[in-house]
Order: sequence, then C-alpha cells, then structure tokens
Amino acid sequence: MEGWSRREDERLLGGRGRYVADIAVPGCLDAVFVRSPIAHGLLREVRCDAAREVAGVSGAWSAADLSDLPSCAPSTAYLRDLPPVPYTGVARLSTKDAVAGREWPSLARDRVRYAGEAVAVVVGDDRYAAEDGAGLVTCRIDPLPAVVTPAESATDEVRLYDGLGNVAFQAAAGRPIEDHVWRRAAVVVEAAYRQQLLMPTPMECRTILAVPGDDRLTVWAGHQMPHRLRRELAATLGWPADRIRVVVPDTGGAFGSKSPTFPEFVVVAFLAVKLGRPVRWIEDRMESLLAATRGRGQDQRVRLAADAEGRLLAYELRIDADVGAYPHLAVGLPLQTALMATGPYLTPEVHATVRSMLTTTMVTYPYRGAGRPEATIALERTMDTLAHRLGIDPAELRRRNFIPPDAFPYTTPTGRCYDSGDYAAALDLALRTAGYDDWKAERERRRADPGALPLGIGVSCYVERSGGEPGALHEFAAVEAREDGSILATCGASATGQSHETTFAALVAESLGVDERRVLLVEGDTEELPEGVGSFASRSAQVAGGALKQACDLLVAAARERAAGLWELPVEEVAWSDGALHPARGASAAMGLAELVKVTGPLRVDGRFESGMAFPFGAHVAVAEVDPELGTVNVLRVVAVDDCGVALNPAAVRGQALGSAVQGIGQALYEGIPYDGDGVPMLPWGLLDYLIPTAAEVPPITIAETSTPSPVTPLGAKGAGESGCIGTPAAIVNAVADALRLDDPGLLQTPLTPDVVWRAAHTRRQEAPR
Repeated sequence: MEGWSRREDERLLGGRGRYVADIAVPGCLDAVFVRSPIAHGLLREVRCDAAREVAGVSGAWSAADLSDLPSCAPSTAYLRDLPPVPYTGVARLSTKDAVAGREWPSLARDRVRYAGEAVAVVVGDDRYAAEDGAGLVTCRIDPLPAVVTPAESATDEVRLYDGLGNVAFQAAAGRPIEDHVWRRAAVVVEAAYRQQLLMPTPMECRTILAVPGDDRLTVWAGHQMPHRLRRELAATLGWPADRIRVVVPDTGGAFGSKSPTFPEFVVVAFLAVKLGRPVRWIEDRMESLLAATRGRGQDQRVRLAADAEGRLLAYELRIDADVGAYPHLAVGLPLQTALMATGPYLTPEVHATVRSMLTTTMVTYPYRGAGRPEATIALERTMDTLAHRLGIDPAELRRRNFIPPDAFPYTTPTGRCYDSGDYAAALDLALRTAGYDDWKAERERRRADPGALPLGIGVSCYVERSGGEPGALHEFAAVEAREDGSILATCGASATGQSHETTFAALVAESLGVDERRVLLVEGDTEELPEGVGSFASRSAQVAGGALKQACDLLVAAARERAAGLWELPVEEVAWSDGALHPARGASAAMGLAELVKVTGPLRVDGRFESGMAFPFGAHVAVAEVDPELGTVNVLRVVAVDDCGVALNPAAVRGQALGSAVQGIGQALYEGIPYDGDGVPMLPWGLLDYLIPTAAEVPPITIAETSTPSPVTPLGAKGAGESGCIGTPAAIVNAVADALRLDDPGLLQTPLTPDVVWRAAHTRRQEAPR
C-alpha cells in the first residue's frame, strides 16, 4: 500500500471532513440524555424541574412528560431476511414472539433494563447548558437483581419482563446426531467457550441532527443504512417516508454498530418536530461505552468427533447467546453462528442449536464479522485440541478435512451453499509466508531449554458469508452522463471508511472508459436515490459495486441505441470502445457520451440490481511466546491470507484486512466489558479501562491473498472487510494454548489477560505433559 492514496484522504486527513458535529444550523439545540446508573430496577420517579431552570436550557423531559413520544420502532428485518433452514428438535419462536410484550421505550417508563438506558433528555442552546441541566435531573429507581450472562438468564429466576421468560428466540441448523456416532469415534473433544461482549469502538460515536422545515424533516446521521433510517423514523412518527430526507456525511467508522434506529434517534427527531427547531445529539465516548451496542457475547458448548486418521465425523455446537435487554434489533443474529458452524470442513453430521437470552445489558448487535467469528473460534480452537490428541500436525488435520475445490457449489449440513473455494491453497500460502517449519523447529528448541520462554504456533481457517441474506442481496444504483463530460454515479451504499469514493469511481471509470477524475460518486442521501439498502455484511464491492457495474453496462446499451437512431444504423452496427461510440459504416465520426447528451438530451439509467451470496475464506497463522510466571503474551507474528474473489481495489482490501486483524487481536488479548455485581459496566476511565490495541501492541502483521472468483456475483467479488476479526482471534488463542501445551481448551477464555494465562499455566503444571 506504500504510496497509495485515496480520493478521500486529501479531505479527511487535511481536516476538511464534514461530520454531523461540523454541520452549522442556525438555532440548533443540543440534546443530552440522562441515563440510569442502575442495570435493572423499577423506575419510580424522574424529576426535571431543576434542569428547566438552568440558563440556556430550552426543555427537559422524562417519558411521563411526553405522553405522545413513540417507542423505538421494532426492527425485525434481520430476522425476516434469515434463510430457511431445517429446524429439528428445537421450537422456533417467531419474530412476533420475540418482541411481543417487550416494548422498547424511547425513554424508560416504568422499568430500566440496562445501565445507561435513557430516562430523560435535556436540550439547550449549546452542549454546555444541556450538560448542566442534565446534571440536575434526579431519578428514583428501586433496584432489582441484574443478569449479565446467558447462564444467569437461563435460570429464569430474574425475569426482565413480567409474565415472559428470558428466552427470546430458539432455532437449530442441521440435524441431531445419534449417540452411536459419538461412540464409534476414535476421539471426541468436548469444550466450553465464553465469547465475551465487545465494544465496536468506532472513532466517531453515534450522531444525529434533525432539522424540521416546510412540513419535512431532514436528518443528518453517521449511519450505514440511510434508507432504513428514513423508513423507520417515518413509521415511528407516523409520516409517509417522502417527508423525511436522510443524509449521511463523513462518518468515522461503524463496524456494524451504526445501522439501527436507536431510541435516542427517535427522541431527537420527535423533539425537532415538536419544538420546530433543529436538534442535535453527539454521543461522547463515555456514553458510548455505557450505552452503545455490544458485539459477540456467547456461551458455547462443543463436541467434535473424528476417526483415528483424523477424518471428522460429527460436530455439535450449542449456543446460549446474550442479546441484551431488548430483542428488537438482532435477536436472531446468533443463528448466523449456527449456520456457519461447519467452517471449511467436510463434516458429515453437524447440529447447532441457538437460544437468544435476554440480559440486563445494552443490546447485542452485529459487530464486524457478526456471528462468523463466534463460529470460527469455537470450531478452530476445538480442531487444535483434536489434532494434539490424535498426534497430528494441526495444519495437516485441517488439510485432510477441507472441502475440495471440485466439490463447489457445496451445501453444508446446516444449509449454507458455498459458492467457491480453495481452502488448501490459502492454508499453504499462510504456512509458507509465516515460515511454519522454522517456527516449529524453534518451538522444539525452546521446549528442550528449561530457561527459554515457551513458544506456540496457532492456525485458524475460516469461511464467512458476505453480502447479506436472501431478500437483501440487492442494491439500487444510477449512472448519468452529463454534457460537460462528467459522470454522476449514485448508489444505495453508505461509506463509513471503506474507500467508496476511490473504489467506485475507478470502477465506473473503467466500465465506461473515462478518466476517473470525471466521475462523481453520490451516496448516503435518500433524496438522490429513492431506494437503497446500505453498507453492512461486507457487501460494498460485491453488491453495490456489482450494481454500479451493471448500471454502467445499461448506460452503454442506452447510448448505443441513441447513437443508432441518430446515425440511422442498426444497434448492432454501433460499437463502444475507449469511452466513445463508433459507427460501423458511414461518414459519422466517433462520438463521446458528452456529445451524445448535448445532441439527444439527458442520459441516465437506474434500477435494482441483484447479487448472489458469497463465501470468502482464509487461513491465519499466529506465533506467540508466553511468560508463564507473569501471564504475559507476546505475539511475534501474524499472517493473514484471505480470499475475497476479485479484489476491485487490492490496496483497500489489504487495508481492511489489516484493520480487522488488529480488532481480532483486541478480542483475543485485551477487549472485554467488565461488570460489577450489580450489572454495571466498570469503565470509569473510558478507554483506559476498555483496552483496545494501540500501535505499541500491534505485532508484525503480514497480509497476503489468494483469489477464487465467485461465480454468483456480478464482478466475481466477495466481501473483504471482516476477515481479520474472523480468522485472527482463534489463531492467537491456539498459539498460546500450544505454548502452554494445554489439553483442556476451556482453561483459556478470552480475553487472554495475564491473570487468565497465569492460571492456565499454573493448572497445566499440575498435569502430565501433552
């Protein structure tokens, strides 16, 4: 990537980015939310009187003061988009069952269900006045017991909703496995894993600015799905969608956390309409750590069986997932883990069950990888244990079980149809790049030296799903040729750091044979395109890129038809090359698009374009040394080999791979939300308490790739944005387990803090060597 620059960089790195906080609107009020300090309790009273007396405060309200404040609109689109899978032996609760009787109020009314839930809002002429007012709001809450893990929730001793249990959703993928399969296996590995709750931690927290005017509402927000935000705000306010315009300006990261319609968004939009004045909310970091969405959060139990040669026979995965206090956003998200349970292996029998459990925490929502890291960590950690028990090299065990290239398209026992892959090629490249044999020799040398720090090697192979689920594998795009020679390209995507301005402009320029400096990309504005889906699930290149390419093809076809009429030629006698139209015969000269538009009028095509579901894959290798006395882990090397099919912009892909690998390192070693005994996050010092890796902690990371084009996407592209979060964590944990020579994978639960590693090493000393 050396020497590579993006269109975006001159603006963003030069301080000329325009974020929601930068938008100047006359008469704008700033909103500050008052949040519950208690995780679970009965809300008896909220008093805002003192706040209203503060100079510069325009208003302060609790839910009791706003009788017409709508609740947060339940968004169950994610559940509706899930594919049909075989549900066997487990009752499946429907979407309506999940949310029925479980209202998500925009401001808490009678009960609070997580620490940080908004109980009041104060608006002022500026943020300072609003903060001063918020500091004077008081509330009285009678505490109730908190439940912060699925295990606590499963007892049903503490229920979050009167008359309803804590299981909000159940499902299964695959078929139950008969007992005789386990009995005849040479080896069966059983393990339990806890995937901790994580914070997405984008550079810019949540933001929204609502500006009323002329019987309409213009909303500016850092958001991944502007058309969804418009649709859901309209439904909440009881308005037709065309009365709301949503605009997404520059957005400082998202990682999945900025696609819902949050309760705070509903309050801000409602107050803007009620007061007839613009209202803005900018979430600060402490607020985000307390009340923004979480990721991951699963308790898993696994069984993996193999014969004496290491051929996999059966895999069972049981998931109890923490989905937070309100099931409206992604109660079915853990099913993604079940559907991807098979990974890259030919496992004849697979059965995965899911229970989505309500807890007194903020809502769990898709965070970079969204269900696939959870599946990969469970399977890949268990594969390493199986390899050691069989005395087979972990890389060789994986090779013996890969789905071969000639088996695609391949339908897994859980119902996924993988489009293409060469898993062995990715693994071989990762091992060569890492110097696998040399590191194995160094590991053995250290094992023979009592004074050397133990060294371990971890391998992780993964398959993920990109593009979204059936029902969301489409995007809207438009391409317009202008008289001045410029091209206006519009699509329903919404960039939060994926290099859209560079990648999409280059794609359109190449498709039309024009200078990419002549291409203007517009996205993230519901006024410019009536429909759109957005950017999530690594779908930008695969789906939105495919939509732009197909729109370009239609534009060329339309231009050929116009030129044929102009030249009085059959369409087949009008050729297109080098960005111009060429007549096959006659005296007419070649004509560019700009000239054609000048002669014949505006030329624009738009429409809805479809893609298939793709399955990127890869292999990651980590090398780590461990100090058993201190419990510290020093990651010496990470190699990430990923395959996203056709890479539209290789430099951007590598940047995505590097960034997600760093987040994977964070999950393995540092990140996790600690709760006190009352269910309140213990993060008094912000990012000094919630640890994310800085440049000082990031080890040498080598990014490499193989390319297996997808046969089901318009450009052969697969998703590329989530690979590191999926492949890296298991590789690092496996490396630490290898260094400590652990046979019980349950001794290491992420994050691998010094305490966790020290305890695992201490336990290991009391056992015989592996």
